[in-house]
Amino acid sequence: MVYPASIVVRIINPGEGMYQMEKFEDAILEYGKSVYLYIFSLVKHKELAEDLYQETLLSAYLAFPTIQESSKLKNWLFTIAANKCRDYWRKENKTKQFWKEEVYSYSVVIEPTPLPEERVLLKDSATKMAEKVKTLPEIYQKPIYLYYYQDYTLNEISVKSNLPISTVKTRIKRAKERLRPKLQTLA
Repeated sequence: MVYPASIVVRIINPGEGMYQMEKFEDAILEYGKSVYLYIFSLVKHKELAEDLYQETLLSAYLAFPTIQESSKLKNWLFTIAANKCRDYWRKENKTKQFWKEEVYSYSVVIEPTPLPEERVLLKDSATKMAEKVKTLPEIYQKPIYLYYYQDYTLNEISVKSNLPISTVKTRIKRAKERLRPKLQTLA
């Protein structure tokens, strides 16, 4: 339910600043419905729109003495409403990200260990892959080996090899291009 501004104002500041309260109430009576409809158009959920509308009114009332030009009042209210919606979305995205990370870490922990047959096959394919890498020219072997087998970053490979990072990237890309046809026989 959307409450009139007078209820919100009386709850926040009973008996204080009647003139200011009347100006604020007049502004909400004039623009309140359009602010609510604006919030509802952004979030498309009635109860959420009501909650954000209340937060908007609260923030607007608390900051009302600071507004200098009453001609910019409508724009000011809409800006507060838009910022409240953005704040809600940011908070919601952080919560979703937290759950995604938690679910991912849980799934990593629960992953079953491979069967002995699978381990043998993985070891065999890794051996064959290493043999294929050894058939590459030396300038391509080293970056691939460091990146995929030793888990070096591109920057670390660049420093270790005394090469620009772009050269390291190019060599890894070219090594992959040369390995691709050779590895199709493994599949």
